[in-house]
Amino acid sequence: MQMNNWSRRGLLGAAAVSLAGLATASIAEVPSSHASAEARAEAAVKKMTRDEKLTLVLGYFGSDWEGKKPPTPARYGSAGYVPGIPRLGIPPQWQTDAGVGVATQGGAATKRERTSLPSGIATAATWNPDLAFQGGRMIGSEARASGFNVMLAGGVNLARDPRNGRNFEYGGEDPLLAGIMVGSQIAGIQSNNIISTTKHYALNDLETGRKGHDVRIDPAAARMSDLLAFQFAIERGDPGSVMCAYNKVDGDFACENDWLLNDVLKGDWGFRGYVMSDWGAVHSTVKAARNGLDQQSGYPFDDKPYFGSLLKQAVASGQVSTTRLDDMAERVLYAMYAHGVVDNPVAEGGAIDVAANEAVSQADAEQAIVLLKNEGNLLPLGANVRRIVVIGGHADKGVLAGSGSSLVYPRGGNAVPGLDPTGWPGPVMYFPDSPVRELQRLAPNANVTFVDGTDPAAAAAAARAADVAIVFGTQWSGESIDVPMKLDGNQDELIDAVAAANPRTVVVLQTNSGVAMPWAPRVPAILEAWYPGTRGGAAIANILTGRANPSGHLPVTLYASQSQLPRPVRPGANSEMDEFALPYSEGAAVGYKWLDRNNLQPLFPFGHGLSYTSYEYGPISAAAGPNGAVRVQFTLRNSGSRAGAAVGQVYASPASGGWEAPKRLVGFAKVDLAPGTARIVSVDVDPRLLATFDEAAHAWQIAPGSYKLMLGASSRDLRSKTSVTLPALTLPASWRPGQEAAAPTPQRGERGR
Repeated sequence: MQMNNWSRRGLLGAAAVSLAGLATASIAEVPSSHASAEARAEAAVKKMTRDEKLTLVLGYFGSDWEGKKPPTPARYGSAGYVPGIPRLGIPPQWQTDAGVGVATQGGAATKRERTSLPSGIATAATWNPDLAFQGGRMIGSEARASGFNVMLAGGVNLARDPRNGRNFEYGGEDPLLAGIMVGSQIAGIQSNNIISTTKHYALNDLETGRKGHDVRIDPAAARMSDLLAFQFAIERGDPGSVMCAYNKVDGDFACENDWLLNDVLKGDWGFRGYVMSDWGAVHSTVKAARNGLDQQSGYPFDDKPYFGSLLKQAVASGQVSTTRLDDMAERVLYAMYAHGVVDNPVAEGGAIDVAANEAVSQADAEQAIVLLKNEGNLLPLGANVRRIVVIGGHADKGVLAGSGSSLVYPRGGNAVPGLDPTGWPGPVMYFPDSPVRELQRLAPNANVTFVDGTDPAAAAAAARAADVAIVFGTQWSGESIDVPMKLDGNQDELIDAVAAANPRTVVVLQTNSGVAMPWAPRVPAILEAWYPGTRGGAAIANILTGRANPSGHLPVTLYASQSQLPRPVRPGANSEMDEFALPYSEGAAVGYKWLDRNNLQPLFPFGHGLSYTSYEYGPISAAAGPNGAVRVQFTLRNSGSRAGAAVGQVYASPASGGWEAPKRLVGFAKVDLAPGTARIVSVDVDPRLLATFDEAAHAWQIAPGSYKLMLGASSRDLRSKTSVTLPALTLPASWRPGQEAAAPTPQRGERGR
């Protein structure tokens, strides 16, 4: 086979080194599937040659890139490929992006057409961990059917800045909500006997300068915010891999950051899987290997195959110990055994139940839509509405998606092809599920027309002649860029013109995260639909017409203006290569905590979400148990006339203060309720949410005293409260649910070096 220079240098230099040992290595048996994953991984590594171990720690981009071809066994147009070891029964790792479904890289001429979930932030807006699990299980099943056994999903970076162009991939601003929701999706993906990651570890909260900026944050504040979100996601989802990020943290790149990878992840949290790099995030061999990176992924995105021949030389010279190389290989194998990758081989061409999978996506989208405002009960649209004009947002063709490596190509192709940018991080993608067509189907007695919105005066004239005007506002975003905190183009002016012409105007938003809404006081009804996925048009129409009752709640604060942000002026020049220090002066006070601490009024608060019915929250009670445990019980009642789902949110506040903000979210539950019915709900509060992290003591410290527990419908709408008195308590940094308070902190160990 003719091979180009890159293939010879990379594939032969690292991947094919495993072949060198086959002639001399004897066929070996490893423990059966009845043995533990640890035992199987340890035994397999003992049977491996050094070259075979090196095979497991260098991965390749699975697509064409700058004229370079991937190794032949890679799945066409995929994210990555890591060769296997056939003589030991170790399959290759076939890796696919990402968190909303099976993606195809943009350079591939032929695209896989698969089902897309709504964006990650939309799934977080459901506040429904069971639904997140179902969505993960669905996209994981399509990954398996497509021949992939590693899914690069599980984005949990906190939304510190609404302008971060990748917020749509993540789980919002609160560590508890983000960790639970993303961890549930990870568990769902891995239920298919494939590996999921969690990413991008850590503090990768801005795309500008993502490959060069240096996050500066107090370590204790990091533990109580971004790192806590990862900790919750790992504990709930048990991902096989953690993907380290591009950015620096306190001077060191995340993929060679000793504190992040060895001290926190592998030491304190006891993570047993492997750390893979983001594509192009590796900068060294010895430092990266010694400081905790286990697998270089996506070469040739990096300058060199650092974990190929260079790592082989470093091991031979003693710069990287043979014990460390064993640990790297063993961690990869542990994840493959533990999550069924070895015992359940994947193959391309599996069956996909399109209808069932699209139903899962639609259910997610419907529960994700947040009814922000509904003055005069304008929604749902009643049978008396005869003339509906839909304006803008290409709503006659489809629904918007976020772009970048996570982009899923839909069945039927792009509904609005050719929009700029057509190249990276595009293309701008509209899934072919038209809200207009769905409204026409659901409201056959109404005259539903469409105006493209390019001419605000023409749109206003059409709105003036309608019973209801529905404007679709869009904000496109993608990986590697940040975006203004506003709708694209002149859409603010368009909405103002339409609202002035028709007082019965509804705005439906499809956005990356939160945008400013200068027109909000003049618009009676607003829906936030995020990027709603494959069946987003049907979901939006069901909410507008009342076939579905909105139950989404904001996973982020919607700020009144960017002047309220910790950094009103976004740093950098909007290049991912910008180099600058990025001080997180807000520390752990992210989102609603920042606004609470500074007594600022948001446009719409974290946790907010209206319904077509009404709910009563409370009473609430709380009882303290051993080892810092607190159990909260509360009642949720549907006092309206429609069935719906209420989200009870529990916040805590210490009487003596001392937290990064006045209160924290410490628990939540989503409950389906028929009209007139009530349900008593119990929520166990993780004691770390009642503590502060003491860096000097390397422990979580709960201060003695009284704590207020508050139940409500949002962070600013608290309806019922109680209090509980807690004794002083110290929990080691290694503590996790189910352990005694005095559980020892594990030794760091040279294996992580």
